[in-house]
Amino acid sequence: MPSTQPNIIITGTPGVGKTSHCEVLAANTGLKHLSINQVVRDRGCHDGWDEEYRSWIVDEDKLLDSLEDELAQGGHIIDWHACDLFPKRWIDLVVVLRTDSTKLYDRLKARNYLEQKLQDNLDSEIMEVLLDEARESYDEEIVVELRSDEADDIEVNVGRIKTWIKNWRQDQVEDAA
Repeated sequence: MPSTQPNIIITGTPGVGKTSHCEVLAANTGLKHLSINQVVRDRGCHDGWDEEYRSWIVDEDKLLDSLEDELAQGGHIIDWHACDLFPKRWIDLVVVLRTDSTKLYDRLKARNYLEQKLQDNLDSEIMEVLLDEARESYDEEIVVELRSDEADDIEVNVGRIKTWIKNWRQDQVEDAA
C-alpha cells in the first residue's frame, strides 16, 4: 500500500541550514524530523570516529537497514548532507539548500571547523557537489534547489515545501480514488 505521507530529504553542505529548515518544517507539517547524524550515533550505524574530521564514519548498509521499515511508512524529513544512498523508492522530494560561500565560510568558522574540513565543505558548495549528486540520483522533477542565505529564507522555503506537501497529499487522495 502506498504511503499517505511523503518522505523528504533536506540536504546540502554543512552550514546551509538543513536542521533549522527541518525543525520548522516538522513543527508545521507533522512530519517527523529524522536527523541522520543522530540516527548514526544512537543506533550505532558507524565504524568509529574520524579524529581528523571530528565525525562518525558512517556504515551506510547498517544505516539503510536501520531506516528501511521506518521510511517505508513515509512521513519523514531526512536531515543529512548526502542523499544518494537513499533508494529512489523511499524518497518523494529532495531539497538541496545552497548558500553564498562567504556566508558559509562564516558559519563553519563559527562552528570551529578545522581548516581542512572547512575548505572541503566550501569546495563542495562552490562546485555544486551535493546538487549534482541529487540530480544524478533522483528524477529531475523531485529535486529542488533553494537558497538559504538569510534567516528569512527559512520561512519562504518552508512555505514552498508546505505547498508541495499539500499538493502531494492531494495527488495521493486522487490517485487512490
